[in-house]
Amino acid sequence: MTLVIGLTGSIASGKSTVAEMFRDMDIPVIDADQISRDVVKPGKPAYEEIVETFGEQVLEEDGDLDRKKLGKIVFSDETKRKQLNGIVHPKVREEMIRRREQYKQQQYQAVVLDIPLLFESNLTDYVEKILVVYVDEETQMERLMERDQSGRKDAEERIQAQIPVKKKAEMADAVIDNTGTINESLHQLKDILQGWGIV
Repeated sequence: MTLVIGLTGSIASGKSTVAEMFRDMDIPVIDADQISRDVVKPGKPAYEEIVETFGEQVLEEDGDLDRKKLGKIVFSDETKRKQLNGIVHPKVREEMIRRREQYKQQQYQAVVLDIPLLFESNLTDYVEKILVVYVDEETQMERLMERDQSGRKDAEERIQAQIPVKKKAEMADAVIDNTGTINESLHQLKDILQGWGIV
C-alpha cells in the first residue's frame, strides 16, 4: 500500500525545502506548481484558453506566458483569479491523478502531492495524510519580501490570498515547524514519517 501524503503550507513557509527532503529519501514528489507551469506552455490547451481570456498582453515577446503580468492581474481581482483557476486547475488535477496512480502501481511506500493550495482548492480527498509546513506570520513576511524582492504591501496581498498558515496547521495530520534550521525540520519530518509507518 502506498501512503499518499499531501504536502502544503503557505507562501514562503519553506514547503519546497521539505519537498526536497522527501526526494532525498527517494519518496516521489508530484509538484502541482511544476505541473501548472507545464500545462500552460505554448501549444497546450490551457495556454490557448488563457490567451483567449486575458488577451495577448499576458504574453512575453517569445510567446511564453508572462507569469508576473498574469499574477498581477489575478492577485488583485477575485473574478479574474477564479477565471484563471477554472482554466488551469482541471488540467493540473488530471495530471496529478495520473502520476499518483503511476507511483501507486510501482508500489512506492509513499508518494507526496506537493499542493500549495491544498485546502483552498478543496483537494484534501486526493490524499490520505496532510502535512503542513508552518512558520509564524512575521517570518513568512520577511522570507517572502527577501525571496521576491517585494515590498511589504505586495507581500501582504499575496499572503492574504491564502488561508492563514495557522489555520492550515489546525487542519493537518502533522505539522513541521520550519522557523528553525533545516536540520531541525528534517528531524521533525523523519519523526512524522516513522509515526506513519514509513522509515
